[in-house]
Amino acid sequence: MEQRITLITLGVSDLARAKAFYEALGWRGQEVEETVFFQAGGLGLVLWSRDKLARDCGLEPGPSAGFGGIALAHNVRSDAEVDALLGAVERSGGTITKPAAVNPIGFYSGAFIDPDGHAWEVAHNPGFPLAEDGSLTLPDFGGK
Repeated sequence: MEQRITLITLGVSDLARAKAFYEALGWRGQEVEETVFFQAGGLGLVLWSRDKLARDCGLEPGPSAGFGGIALAHNVRSDAEVDALLGAVERSGGTITKPAAVNPIGFYSGAFIDPDGHAWEVAHNPGFPLAEDGSLTLPDFGGK
């Protein structure tokens, strides 16, 4: 696994309130399908429904003792890399919470928790291409 983070998704209970908060801090994002994307240096910060985020990671929504409302994302360059990384996670003591498959949005992903319960998504999303150095630049979602 390359040492980098591509997206940080924060589970929120009220998207409009969360978006307004970050905008009040000077952040400018793009809202697409009940999700807000912010370019944050070399990575993206995403706001999304806490319950939807938990389910997307194969977890049950709940208090912070369970799912903490945050999922880290590691994007890779191919579906095969998703499979290889999830295999390495399992061999290393992580727990696969969502086997790799084409998700409802149309790209290939799976999810796991590390031994401390932190949720990660591993994804190959051709719509979010990676530069040679592994950096990600969010696409223009058409001004939505």
